[in-house]
Amino acid sequence: MKHYSRAAVQWLLPLTLLGCGGHQAEEPWEAYHQQLADALDNGPIASSSPPNIAAFPEQGARLFKIDETRDSLLNVYALRECKITSLVAARNNQLGKVAPPSQQWLYERTLWQRLTLCWTSDVPDELSAENRERLQRLTATKTAQLPYVSWNAIFDSDEWEGSFARASHSLNIDALPNIEPQLEALRYLQRMVDHQFSLAWHQDSATLEQHLDTLRARPLTAEILRTLMLATQRLNDASDYLNQHSSGETCLPDGNQQRLEALSETAERWLTAVNRLITQQPVTPPEPIQAYRSRWLSLDASDAPWQQFRSARTAHERARSRISHCASN
Repeated sequence: MKHYSRAAVQWLLPLTLLGCGGHQAEEPWEAYHQQLADALDNGPIASSSPPNIAAFPEQGARLFKIDETRDSLLNVYALRECKITSLVAARNNQLGKVAPPSQQWLYERTLWQRLTLCWTSDVPDELSAENRERLQRLTATKTAQLPYVSWNAIFDSDEWEGSFARASHSLNIDALPNIEPQLEALRYLQRMVDHQFSLAWHQDSATLEQHLDTLRARPLTAEILRTLMLATQRLNDASDYLNQHSSGETCLPDGNQQRLEALSETAERWLTAVNRLITQQPVTPPEPIQAYRSRWLSLDASDAPWQQFRSARTAHERARSRISHCASN
């Protein structure tokens, strides 16, 4: 059974506050469509709602199964010179057993660091043959497991899953959020992945939790994907209208290129960072994650929201180019 962390309740607040976001996201497009309709004087532009994004893969489909490492307290105590006894004890107490994925990640990485430092020190020379073999086996096991632990820590977190929430809204392209704090949060997670086998680099629990709080604040990946899909739909609606009703006797007002460029830059920066966190790992992502990334997050796939948006922009500029541009007063 999945344990719901402190984030479960906190997600309710952002989603409630975003409740009117759908209509706000439509306002710039309604205004732009009205401008085109007024210029061509051929009635309103027919529009339809874009679909929602697909559900993020279920927990069991996006995680790796990692065998639990078991040993007796006496055997762990025999390796006390490796300074792992208090760490293992904390992991096995009541709080340790229900720790969120982020804290389990910190535990596993710290355990790997201590075991590795111990194995490369003089300690093994002082151990019995049996305990030396046990230390070697445990170090090798934790080394092999760490990349999968790192993956699971990210993909089992409420913060990461919530970023793809279907219960979300498109963004208003006139008021796009500053995503730098969220990008910095992804950069920190990326650094933890990149340096997971470094003995010199030390993660910081408070910093990690602060970045996760930032990601928890809003379902940004879903918002950006849905904004791209809304923009694609509204651009296509407008292009169809222009292609059907264009006239050499009319001219068009300025388009919304500046706003679309801002959306393009924001979406590309975010999707690049998200894709990097998925692909730049020392493990092959589970098939459901690969499929989801290809369909929704890819910057290259023709049927993904990013390329669909770019194609819609190009088609719309082509449709606009057939009609004169109104001269500025």
